[in-house]
Parts: sequence; structure tokens; C-alpha cells
Amino acid sequence: MRKMLLLFALVFTVMGNAWAQRIITGTVTDEGGEPLIGASVFAKGTTLGTVTDIDGTYSLQVSAEVTILVFSYTGYASKEVALGASNVVDAALEESVTQLSEIVVVGYGTQIKSTLTGNIAKLGGDKIENLPVPSVEQALQGRTSGVFVEAVNGKPGGAVRVRIRGASSITASNQPLYVIDGIPVTTESQNNSGAALNPLADLNFNDVESIEILKDASAGAIYGSRAANGVVLITTKKGKQGKTRVEANFQTGFSTPTGKREFLNTDEYLELFNRAAVGAGKYEFRLGYYDTEQEAIDDYIGFAEGRFTRYSAYDENNWKNKLINTNWQDEAFQDAVTNQASLSASGGTDRTRFFTSAAWSNQEGILIGNGFERMSARLNLDQKASDKVNFGINMSLARTFTDQVSGDNAFSTPLQLVAMSPLTPTRNNTNETIRGYAPGQLFDRPVTTYYNGLIDQEDAQRDVTSFRTLANGYMRYQVLEGLLFNAEVGADVYTLRDNAFYGKKTDGGNATNGYGTSLYSQIANWTSKAFVNYDKQLASKHNLSLTAGTEFQKSRTDRTTVDGQEFPVDDLKTIASAADIAAGSSSITEFTFLSYFGRATYDFDRKYLLTVSGRVDGSSRFGKNNRYGFFPAVSAGWVLTEEAFLKDNAVLSFLKLRASYGITGNAAIGNFDHLGLYGAEGYNGVSGLVPSQIPNPDLEWEKTAQIDAGIDFGFFDNRLNGEID
Repeated sequence: MRKMLLLFALVFTVMGNAWAQRIITGTVTDEGGEPLIGASVFAKGTTLGTVTDIDGTYSLQVSAEVTILVFSYTGYASKEVALGASNVVDAALEESVTQLSEIVVVGYGTQIKSTLTGNIAKLGGDKIENLPVPSVEQALQGRTSGVFVEAVNGKPGGAVRVRIRGASSITASNQPLYVIDGIPVTTESQNNSGAALNPLADLNFNDVESIEILKDASAGAIYGSRAANGVVLITTKKGKQGKTRVEANFQTGFSTPTGKREFLNTDEYLELFNRAAVGAGKYEFRLGYYDTEQEAIDDYIGFAEGRFTRYSAYDENNWKNKLINTNWQDEAFQDAVTNQASLSASGGTDRTRFFTSAAWSNQEGILIGNGFERMSARLNLDQKASDKVNFGINMSLARTFTDQVSGDNAFSTPLQLVAMSPLTPTRNNTNETIRGYAPGQLFDRPVTTYYNGLIDQEDAQRDVTSFRTLANGYMRYQVLEGLLFNAEVGADVYTLRDNAFYGKKTDGGNATNGYGTSLYSQIANWTSKAFVNYDKQLASKHNLSLTAGTEFQKSRTDRTTVDGQEFPVDDLKTIASAADIAAGSSSITEFTFLSYFGRATYDFDRKYLLTVSGRVDGSSRFGKNNRYGFFPAVSAGWVLTEEAFLKDNAVLSFLKLRASYGITGNAAIGNFDHLGLYGAEGYNGVSGLVPSQIPNPDLEWEKTAQIDAGIDFGFFDNRLNGEID
């Protein structure tokens, strides 16, 4: 009996202890209802605590003696909440201006800016909304230190050169890696005709929530072999819990060319050329080429007047009576109009959140014949399936149309018009554009000084149409308290159609009775990744964050080109109308990446900071003897304003010292440089293979080592803040 009583006593003791425990759950948000990631939740008077997950939710088991929970978050005032009968306790924290609280995307996760040890610049989407530029890179211009942004040719939709802390390679690409919603995207120009275009112009930057630029090796090493030129992380907007918000925008504006040069008018042109003729005659007479000085002068003046007649469309009346005074600069430039319109809606419940948008943009160039149009749509959907499982999708569709002009170095480019003589009329008596050549004249000499680019504006066309789909689906599973499993799969499909036609009057189609070319190109990037994030408050002052995972990417490029000539009329511009198919080719190229990455971040009391990261990349672009590369980085920081001697300083609000060292790589070297290649050749109607490149199995990664040291500071409640690196 005594044993039985003892057994019952033990059972009741255990049950009593179990009943004395309770699990408290809830959500921690800011005043606007936005979830706070990584907020600390502590049971007052104990060492029990946890941190919130990516949705701002938490779960904490406490004993019956606990009556108060303490909520804290860097940049926000701490809050104490008394426990009642309910096991659900939510908290909304008020922002404190005395600390840096901004959340920064760091690659496969987020981090509070005040605890960063790497160099990351953040630009909010509200800073670039509705800017009258076609691409997101141009919206960055002049807004972040150490980031150089330059339009390669100044044409709408044209390629943009971005350099983060300068160039790091001589032979490989120096463009940064762009990652949109977790997808590494294509940024290389694909068109053949005209100036190089910018594939990133397909992105509607009014959909952007934030842009993070990873500048140093510590921040970028988690992207390994593609981070030597820096990394640009672009995050698009998400829906927020609450009533549906609809926003409509329309913007219009105009651009006017400025800084025009002052070229010679007809009077000045004739005077200076006659002076030159007199000077040349005198010089030639002194060299003994003429019997008399006047004979030499008359000879050269006669030569000049012959040119005047030629440039005046072989009508000497035009120059003798000064009837023509063409300002070719006005022919090359125009006042351009820009229009943008967008419509978006966002909202959701505690389970489902959405953001959707549609936008249209049309920008004319100040150079004649040049314009860019974009239509785009986006849907971002996030669903909370249960307390442990979240999933969602980010998808955008875009179509762009670019009205191209010829490349900058071509004589047919409109800007070359400024080199024309003011004696030359733009049109002849029958209202036709002055041809570059005058049939029937000696050797068909050109009427204009150079090829007349206005002919291309009327009798040639270069149309580039692109379609782009960006899609990323994700699933997040809360395995344990503080442990989050992430799985993502994404695709970037970029399709371009480039059609160019040069009519019979143009320089390109004159000898071939019309010439046309057509290009079809498609790049499909497929990305999948799986990784875990672990955030744990080990004790009251020790915080640990771990990230580890793997990623796979495959890219395939299909290109087909065909050229045709001998067109019956200029109105028929497609290759199907060409009598002679002059050339054609097609190609398929592929490359793959297999990667493993990890990062550990530790801080003690938000004061002493340490981050270690690394990535192992394997790529098909490198030789079999150097297929894999390792890219590590380490960084540390010290927040001096958390020390007792500065904590209550009235002037200095924030001061952090940080330093880092890391190694990153550059994989933009081409796809087959390590292989022994053979090309198909034909001889006497028989096909065969011809070696074109010897193998190089030892081809390895290009690596960049970087040291960074910096100071982050804030004065007067952070009203004045900045950083020095």
C-alpha cells in the first residue's frame, strides 16, 4: 500500500508540474502592424527567452510563477506585458530614434543594420518611385556611395555600366551580380542590331521594396564565385495585413537636349573654307608646285567651290546665293516626352497577403528614332498554411519594345548628322531625303559630307521586342523554435526578338537591293535552393544566428539568326520576302552551378559582433582540375555606444567600428574556355569537324581578396548619421 501511495504521489507531482507550465504564443509588430523579425521575448525574472520568426511570431513555454513578458527589439523601446488568462500575447513596439533599427537583406536572410559587420548600402523603394528613367540601375545613380552608374550610350533602354568600388577584372565581366527575390538574373545584352540593350530595363522599379548593395567581401562572400564585382539584392513589395489599399499613379514629362555646340553657319563655312583654299594655294606655290601664287590660289578656290556645289545638292545657286543654312544639330535631336502609369493593390488577412500591380512606361529619346516602351504586371502572394508552414509565389511578366538606332560608331547614327555641311539641304525639290550619293555624277560622289543618317530614319528600322518572366516559389517550415527550413525554386526566362531591315536607299541595303536580319534569343535560368535559418538567444545577452544551405542553377541560351537580301519592295521587310538567304546560324549553350553556403553571426549584448561566412561553388565553366572553389570571409564589429562610458552620451547616438576580410570570385568568363572545341565545316559538299580550341583542364577561378574597415556613426538621436569606409 505504501508503494502505491508513493507512486500516486509521484504521478500527481509530475502532473502538477505539467499543469504549472503554459505555452505563450503571439506576434510582435511595429506600430504600423509590420512583423518584427528577430525580436526578443523574455520571461521577466528568468533566463527563459526566444526570438520571433520571419512572420514576427513566437512561442515560449513558461512556468506558473512568470507573470510578465518583456519584449525588446533593436531600435524600439522595450515593452512589458502582464500575463492574464489568455495564452496569446501580442505586442506592438514603439520605435526609438536613439538606435539604428533598419532591417537589411543580407543574402538568404535578414539582419538588423546596427549589428551588421559587413558593408551593405540600403535604398528603400520609396526613394526611387516614379523616377523618369527606364531601369533600376539608373535609379541608383548618385544615391549610394562607392557605386558608379553610367549609361553606356544614353539611349532609352540602353545598356548601363555599374561598378561597385571600381573594376576588379581585366578580362572577365565587371558587372555586379543581380538577385531579384532570390533569383540570380540575366544582365548581358542579347541584341545584334543597334546599341547594346539592358535586360534589367524589363523590371518595373515601382514594384521594388528595397535594394541592398553588398559592397565588401564579408557581405558578398555568401555568393562566392559571382560576388567579386559586388552583389545587388532587389526585393519586391509584399502585401500587408489590413484593408486593401489601391494606388494609382500617372506621370508625364519631357526631355530637352542641352549643351548644344555652336557649329558653323553658311556664311562662316564659306568664309573659312575660302581662307583655307587661299592658304593652301600660297603654301603649294612656295613648295614650287605652281608657276605663280595666283594660279595656285585659283586652283584651290576652284576645288573648294566644286565641293560647295556638291554639298549643295549640285545646285551652285544654293551656295552662291546662300539659300541653304541647315542646322543639322536640330535634325539629330528632338524634344522627347515621357509617360508612366501604374496601378497597384495590396492587403490581406492574418493568413493571406497579396501585392499586385500593372504598369506602363513610354519614353522617347532626345535622339531621333529612339524610344523605349515597357508593359509589366506582378503578383506576389504569401499564404500562412498553419502555425508552422508558410508558402508563396512572386511572379512578374514584362514586355518591352525598343525602337533602335544604329550604334554610336556607325556613320548612320543620327548624331553623325552634326558633321554635315550647312550648305546641304535636308530634302531635294521632290521632298525626298537627300541621298548619300548622286547618281550620274562622277564616280557617284556623295552629296553630303558623310552618309546622311536621315535616310536610315526613313528607310531602315531596328525593332527589338523582349518578353521576360520572373517567378519564384517558396515554402518555409518552422521545424523547431528558432529553426526555419526554407525551400525555393525560381525561373528567369528572357526572350528577345531583334528584327532589322535596311531599304534600298540606305547604305546597308543599297548594294543588296534591300537587306534584313532577324535574331531570336532565349535565356532560361532555373534556380533551386534549400537552406535553414537558426536564430536563438542563448542567454540574456548572447545571440546566435546560423544559415546553411545548398543551391543549384542551370542556364540555357538558344540563339538563331538569319540574314536575307534582294527584297522586291521596301514595304516587305521580313526575311520571308528575301530572294536570297545570305546567312544563318543557330547555337545552344549551357552552364551550371552547384553551391554550398553557410554563415554564422554572433553578438554579445548587441555590443561585440562577429560574422563568419563561406561558400563552395562548383561550375561547368571551369576545368575539371579546378571545378570547385572556396570563398570564405570573416568580419567583426564593436558598438561603442553600448558601452557604459558612451551609453548616455547626449550628442553621440551611435558609434560602431567594424572590419572584414574575405575572398570572392568572378565566374563571368564564358562557357567553354576550358574545353577542346570543334566546329563544323564543309568541303566539296561534305561536312566535317575542325578543331577550334585546345583544352585547358587547369582553368581556374578568378579570385579577389578584399579588406574593409569602417565606422558607422549617428549624432543627435541619429538625425545626422553616416558611415566612413
